[in-house]
Amino acid sequence: MGDEKKSDAKVADIYRGQTTKHQLGRTKLRYQAIADWVVLRKREKPIARVFHVAYLAQSRTARPLTFVFNGGPGAASAYLHMGALGPQRAVFNEDGSLPKPPVELKDNAESWLRFTDLVFVDPVGTGFSRTIEEEPKGEEKKEGDRKPNPEFWEVDRDLESLGEFMQKFLSAHGRWKSPVFIAGESYGGFRVAKLARLAQERYGIGLSGAVLISPAIEFASLMGSDYNLMHWVETLPSMAATAWIHKREHRPGRRAGLEVYLREAERFALDELLPLIARGESLDEHRRSETLERLAQFVGLDGAWVARSAGRIDRRAFARELLRDERRYCGLYDASLTALDPFPDRIGYQGPDPTLAALDRIFRAGVNAHLRENLGVETELDYELLSYEVHQQWKAQVGGFIRPQIGAMDDLRYGMVLNPHMQVCISHGYFDLVTPYFSSDRIVEHMKLDASLRGNLRVKHYLGGHMFYTWAASRKAFYADMEKMYREAG
Repeated sequence: MGDEKKSDAKVADIYRGQTTKHQLGRTKLRYQAIADWVVLRKREKPIARVFHVAYLAQSRTARPLTFVFNGGPGAASAYLHMGALGPQRAVFNEDGSLPKPPVELKDNAESWLRFTDLVFVDPVGTGFSRTIEEEPKGEEKKEGDRKPNPEFWEVDRDLESLGEFMQKFLSAHGRWKSPVFIAGESYGGFRVAKLARLAQERYGIGLSGAVLISPAIEFASLMGSDYNLMHWVETLPSMAATAWIHKREHRPGRRAGLEVYLREAERFALDELLPLIARGESLDEHRRSETLERLAQFVGLDGAWVARSAGRIDRRAFARELLRDERRYCGLYDASLTALDPFPDRIGYQGPDPTLAALDRIFRAGVNAHLRENLGVETELDYELLSYEVHQQWKAQVGGFIRPQIGAMDDLRYGMVLNPHMQVCISHGYFDLVTPYFSSDRIVEHMKLDASLRGNLRVKHYLGGHMFYTWAASRKAFYADMEKMYREAG
């Protein structure tokens, strides 16, 4: 019995929540920061602890409440928490590039806490969120005996856990009458689109708004092949934007600006590139050669190299080839940023991605410093910023079936009809080669929204990449657009 009490006390120490009081920068807004765990149950048995950080303003007026998720799958919420929305943020250079170590935190002038309370949620297996595993009674488990529980690491179960968390949080904090919003980045945008239906239909949570940030909405559009054509079309404008920002485009009209250049690239992608790859060898040689030459001009690559690609330019090959003469590699998540190629003489690129691997030191250090030093969290757990274990074991299981190419746009359309008051915003960065903005643009054009709902959907794009909010000007513009959306949502 004594051993059981010691074990319970140790668990209580590991998962002890903290509540602290703060003031938002130089404003008069005072708020509580609650860093804690919510226990999820299955048939009344505890099965997981979900870590979250809630920022709740001490205000007499009713305020919206926004649940925030990142993606991966396998990513914690630290990217949006410490990069864009939270009251403190990690400092980047003006153009989103990384400053020298160590990380610096500062008051976030563009924190969404100015117009909504915030709850940053770490799905099971990320951040400090863990499953609760049965321990053998009367004996200690040997180190290494603990096996991961992948129950939550599949599409449907992940969404159910988030729905249950939201329900429990609203009950625990008396917020069922608050306007509720959800916001998510990358795969988190997929979660948001799915929850636009699930949260309302199964969990009874009426949503005032949904914000999809650099979302992966339809996975089929993110993977190209000889037979899946639209991926190549949808990626082309982001490649053109990349060539433009590095001054490698071979077309006139630069003085007109990036927006004008991208409209031209989008027209080319649909009107000329799509017929080229759709018709294959049936396209006459003159038109094929002319189209490939124009494609090379847009993306800033050698014409012979582009001709060998037959119009299907792989994003990794593009990222290596564009600035190869400078020994530089473009980041896949923000192709405006580059890194030196450590092995320029090797056939394939074997260096780090300057916009994912390099970001780890900023966000991992930033979130640990904020949680442990500013918010007083004391736990021996490691903060899983980006869990490759979760990502590798993830199952694309929907409705009991494994679906390698999952999608969420139908759920978003369903949710908008289910609740015709829900406001929606989809946003991307122009230089993102992983979830290209033109993919969402094209999908939106096929939503077939009724005229009464079209005004509820906003599509906004910004300078930058997957995390466009690391660019100072884009973070400010994004803040202004979202403040307006929340205000109009009422």
